[in-house]
Amino acid sequence: MRKIAIYGKGGIGKSTTTSNLAAALSDAGYRVLQIGCDPKADSTKNLTGGKQISSVLDALREKGEGGLKAEDVLFQGYGGVWCVEAGGPTPGIGCAGRGIITAFEKLEELGAYEICKPDVILYDVLGDVVCGGFAMPIRGGYAKNVLIVTSGEMMALYAASNIVSAVENFGKRGYARYSGVILNARNVPDEEMLVQKTLDEIGGDILSIIPRDSAVQEAENRGKTVIEALPDSEMALCYRKLAARVMEVTEEV
Repeated sequence: MRKIAIYGKGGIGKSTTTSNLAAALSDAGYRVLQIGCDPKADSTKNLTGGKQISSVLDALREKGEGGLKAEDVLFQGYGGVWCVEAGGPTPGIGCAGRGIITAFEKLEELGAYEICKPDVILYDVLGDVVCGGFAMPIRGGYAKNVLIVTSGEMMALYAASNIVSAVENFGKRGYARYSGVILNARNVPDEEMLVQKTLDEIGGDILSIIPRDSAVQEAENRGKTVIEALPDSEMALCYRKLAARVMEVTEEV
């Protein structure tokens, strides 16, 4: 099994990248579980026909501790990819980080991993802050490898640097390790050079460059990944190459 946490600044295209990666891995014959760790709970919607599934925390609030069942929070999307959304607290009340911790604990209690039997688990994690529950995939032993989605924009690179620092701090205690970045291009001038300059300082490699392409928007307007909506497109090929590269650089546990 491979357990991979994918971090990145909010709005960087992390969920789009993760869901296309999940779809590509599924097409390659792997059993995949994608867990969205953003309070917006929209990580998996392009795997489920554009529909937002019930999050663990929403289901917990509705059903209560004793009434929650695995089928209330486990859904299958494109290619049989298992989809879970951790969710967040009631707006204005509670801590989103603590909510992720609660969701992870509940998934274990429900035996979600035994039900899904995944070959690959993808944790899609908001990376603007790496504290509390947002650090759970790194420090809780859930993930083995951390990938970062970035562009050449300053704030995206700043977030990437912070994430690497956090991973290295936790890595000293035997937790997940940083395994490189995915460049989700925004057509910033000299973008690859800017990202490489940052990597010269923080370490790691550019694993794949995902070009900016209207195919992504076209697919998402249909509530689908590029892999499902436009399987013969150049962008679908990019995501398949990314999937192959990710399997090369990550470790089985």
